[in-house]
This record gives sequence, C-alpha cells and structure tokens, in this order.
Amino acid sequence: MEKKVWTPADLLQLSGDYWSACALHAGVKLDLFTHTAVRQFSATELAGRLEIDGRGLAMLLNALAALELLEKSGEAYAATPFAAEFLARTSPGYMGYIILHHHHLMASWAHLDEAVRQGGPIRERFSHGDDETVRESFEMGMFNLAMQAAPRIVPQIDLSGRRRLLDLGGGPGTYAVHFCRHNPQLTAVVYDLPSTRRFAEQTIARFGLSDRIGFEAGDFDSEEIRGSFDVAWLSHILHGEGPQGCAAILRKAVAALEPGGMILVQEFILNDSQDGPLFPALFSLNMLLGTPDGQAYSEGQLFAMLAAAGLGDLRRLPLELPNGAGVIAGSLPGRG
Repeated sequence: MEKKVWTPADLLQLSGDYWSACALHAGVKLDLFTHTAVRQFSATELAGRLEIDGRGLAMLLNALAALELLEKSGEAYAATPFAAEFLARTSPGYMGYIILHHHHLMASWAHLDEAVRQGGPIRERFSHGDDETVRESFEMGMFNLAMQAAPRIVPQIDLSGRRRLLDLGGGPGTYAVHFCRHNPQLTAVVYDLPSTRRFAEQTIARFGLSDRIGFEAGDFDSEEIRGSFDVAWLSHILHGEGPQGCAAILRKAVAALEPGGMILVQEFILNDSQDGPLFPALFSLNMLLGTPDGQAYSEGQLFAMLAAAGLGDLRRLPLELPNGAGVIAGSLPGRG
C-alpha cells in the first residue's frame, strides 16, 4: 500500500475534523433532521418550536448546510434526501443512535493521554452503565451498525443443516434476526445482560420472529452459557477482553456447542504487525479508554485463540467489509 504523504494542511484538517463531528452530533441531539425532513423551517420558526436560542440555531443550521446535510433556500432549511433517510428519527433507516453513541465517547477521547499514561480505562463500559439514555444509544447504535453489515455478511455464510444459533453478546439481536430470516430452518437465542432484554425483544418482535428467537439473560464473563447449539455467532465481543478473558469466553462458547458445531467470530481485525488498518488500530485505543484489558486483535492472534479453544478448519471468510471488519470461522470435530 502506498504511504500517505502528509502536508501541513492535511495535519490541520485531521486536527480539526472533530468540529464537523460535533456539528453533526448537535444536529442529531436537537433532532433537527426529523423536523426538517417534514418541511422547510426558518431558523426562527424552528427555534420557537424547539424552545432554543435562534442565533445559535441559525449558526448550526448554516454549518449543517455547509456539510450538505441540509439544503438552504432563502432563509429556510430542509433535510437533504440522505439526511431524511438516515438522520430523521421517523425513518426506518435512522442511524442517530450510533451517532449519539459516538457523542458519548467523545469526552473520554479528549483524555486519551491520561488513559495512555495510566494504561487503563477512564470511563465505564456503556453496556454495564446505569444511564438509560447512554445505554440506549449504545444498544441501538449496535443495531444501526448491524443493519448496515448483516445483509452483506449473512448471505455469504452457509448454515444449511444448522438448527440452533447462539448470538452471544448479541445486544438487540440484529444478527440473529438476519440469520433466521435467511435460514428458515434456524432458531436462535440472544444471550446478553438483563438490561439488554428490552432492546432485543423489541427488535425481534419488529421483524416478526418472536416465535423463533428467544432471549436468555446472563453475563458470559461470570456465568456458563446455558443451552446447546450447533452454531455460535460472536460479533464484536472479544475486543472487550484481554487474552485471558477471550480464552474464557471461547471456552464457554465451545462448551455450549454440539459435536461438529461452528463458531463465527466477527471483529475489527489488525494486520499481524498491528500497525493497521487504521480503524482497528484506533478502535484498540477506544478499548483502552473503556475497558480494563480490551483491545483489537490481529488475524494471527484470533486464529491462535480459536485453535487453543479446540476449534479446527480455521479460515477467514472472503468478505469485503468496512473498517477492517472480518469474520473468522472454526469448527469442532464430530460432524460429518
């Protein structure tokens, strides 16, 4: 890969990119796109409806128009078709939850130097926190991301002959939904913390799959996994643990598999020198900020973990996914 040739302009652009992100986050927090997806508003009209300051709102609306997320006509603003589809809360494609999750991450990222100095987290894990708003943005943010990725991943994985899927740490159950929709013979269990139940059951019901997908409350960090399965899906959970924690999770997942069972692991995967791709390298820092031992792992490290857990026929599936994501498969002996 050709190395980037940096310029001072590039450096300043990188350093100030958070301005654009903060403008987007503010637009989503204030729900501007939901209103402007319906009709045009002047800044004064919208400020009155939202009961906020008109001068500050006009500045934000102009910035969002400069970002081409709003269209300005005279003194009126309307959401672009793209913004109406993905940033209006009333749209089925709404991605505001993951944007709000990114917003909640920003405070800790501003203190990355402190996490590096002390070698440990400076925020709590959002999946275990007490703030309902923060937890909702995390859980439904995972839904937003999975709704983008699952249609690209699920059709490429052959689960013919598989009957019962474990979606371990499955959050709102988006992948369980897509696997069951694509494989009519399949039933599934979403296994996650009790606080996740509401999000999972709402998502499962939304897709009309409550008769085929159940929710099992549990903490795989401290408990064994109940039930018996012939395929386990572990999507973006290993990065929350150090190597010992990963080994424990994989041991429990393997123990829940029938002979011949399959494990599928999705992660943001580093190259074996661990200096790229960019997103997994940055994501590893995100784990430093929020977990005691978590990190991104390389393909070689993940293969070694799966082999140590007793899995064979290890392979990375030929999927082209964004942000360095990849899926590694392995199987237990015993299936013809």
